[in-house]
Amino acid sequence: MPKNKTHSGMKKRVKVTATGRLLTEHAGKRHLLERKSSRLTRRLTGTKEVSGADAYRVKKLLGR
Repeated sequence: MPKNKTHSGMKKRVKVTATGRLLTEHAGKRHLLERKSSRLTRRLTGTKEVSGADAYRVKKLLGR
């Protein structure tokens, strides 16, 4: 049976921690930032954990 391939788009967007948690960037901080408040753009900095509802699908795409 052939090996499964990792989804190349997902591996660019998600980081897997040593404990197996999935981290990703917040959405909504790429463009049209002038109309968004400074409070909002500060809140969107950094990473967040992938929600439990999406974690199963993301892990499947990553081959985990």
